[in-house]
Amino acid sequence: MTKLIKPAKRAIFFLAGVLVTLACSCKVGPDYTTPKSSVAGQWIENPAIAHSSPGVADIYWWRHFNDPVLDSLITNACQNNLSLQAAGVHVLETRAKLNQSIGNLFPQQQGISGQLNYSRLDDGLTSLIPGINQNYLQDEALFSATWEMDFWGKYRRGIESDRAMFLGSLAAYDDAMVTLIADVASTYVNIRTLQERLQVAERNLATQKESLRIATAQFNAGETGELDVQQATTQLAQTESQIPQLNEALAQNKNGLAVLLGERPDEIDGQLSGLEKIPVAPTNVVVGIPKDLLRRRPDVQEAGLQAAAFSALIGVAKANLYPSFSLSGEFGFSGNNEGNNSLSDIFNWQSHALNAGAGLVMPIFNYGRLINQVRVQDAQFQQAVLKYQNTVLAAQQEVENGIASFAGEQKALVSLNRAAASSRRSTELAMVQYKGGQTDYTTVLTAEQAELSVENNVAVTKGNVALGLIAIYRALGGGWEIRGDGDVIPDSVKAEMAKRTDWGKMLEPSHHLPEISPVADAPETKEIH
Repeated sequence: MTKLIKPAKRAIFFLAGVLVTLACSCKVGPDYTTPKSSVAGQWIENPAIAHSSPGVADIYWWRHFNDPVLDSLITNACQNNLSLQAAGVHVLETRAKLNQSIGNLFPQQQGISGQLNYSRLDDGLTSLIPGINQNYLQDEALFSATWEMDFWGKYRRGIESDRAMFLGSLAAYDDAMVTLIADVASTYVNIRTLQERLQVAERNLATQKESLRIATAQFNAGETGELDVQQATTQLAQTESQIPQLNEALAQNKNGLAVLLGERPDEIDGQLSGLEKIPVAPTNVVVGIPKDLLRRRPDVQEAGLQAAAFSALIGVAKANLYPSFSLSGEFGFSGNNEGNNSLSDIFNWQSHALNAGAGLVMPIFNYGRLINQVRVQDAQFQQAVLKYQNTVLAAQQEVENGIASFAGEQKALVSLNRAAASSRRSTELAMVQYKGGQTDYTTVLTAEQAELSVENNVAVTKGNVALGLIAIYRALGGGWEIRGDGDVIPDSVKAEMAKRTDWGKMLEPSHHLPEISPVADAPETKEIH
């Protein structure tokens, strides 16, 4: 037994030396730093915006509309939207890939093998060797392991890449939530705008029917010609033709809302009960400084994390240019039925077998392929850097466009409200004058056309004001924070996955979500300038 202890100690010391060497080994490839991106110090001055303290964002921004129906729709969408759920499952997928990469730090190949061999020896051979068993049996049970040491950091760089992809998938989930909330709000505003436009068309239709009745009565009394009747009929028919088109657009928006809510189209009307009124936006919107608010946009974080992942893959590719060192070993037991031996001897310690070795592999003839792989990874990293920088610029553009639209539509609405009031009065006066014979029907027709056009534009502009506010908050990346400490995968989906696969504890949020959201912490984007 003493003879066995000494080799075991030597093996332990050798393994300890390997671990120390591994700990001191380098990681080839670049260490990632967030690319610099130019960000404005302040938004372009606009009376529609108000500034708040840096970094402060309005999480529940849609509540500024004071519309309970909209609040309920957004809550349902965040719970039931299928695309958002798919993004949540993708987080679980990338977490599993990260765990897989971490496993590469341990022996990459392990296995237990067992075999039973039977050989029947030739009669001539058994006659030459007395006592030999003609029916030779041998059994064997071995545990084997092969470990490629991460001397150049190939596996550690792989872990860096997969960790960045994992955090990026969570940022993508948060971005999907931002988009979902804004899409639900926009679709809801479009629905209410179409409903108000229908009310305008039907209200003008009633006025025009009355005008046709009066024109017909005047014609029958011989006070006017047939031209007045025909003009009134034409105007009425044109207005009537708008109603089916508006209903078609309304149905399409409702169907789109159903998809966002993860429901059937026939289930939507019940959720739209209440006043058919366009949500009223506040007169101004609170924003912070560009640097802080762009940092918290999930898509900016996702782009930065993707660049970090590609940066680490350069190190993986470079490590393949260098020699790889590996350790291998086998330990097991064997037995046979030769002589006084028995197959059951496999259970005796004396039947153990130990085999250990080390390996070195140096790439030579495939060096051109490997260096080109490094070039491929470097090019992909540079593309990711440029994409990140462009994402930052595009984010600023979206915010500025939203602010400009919000402010411009507000100004237009003030003027259109005045025009709508005067157009209604003009129609009333024109009809009075027509009845009194003081003007022809052309004046009435012109007034009615102007009233319909202006009132329709009022409804459209009121909707555009609300859409402008939504565009601002979408661009600022607001709303993803409502996830809080909640999971990204619904319990019903996790139950289905658990039926098919043994996920262990990974379906628990603590085992597939980081303690801090990558968007909330934003360590990868602190170099935005």
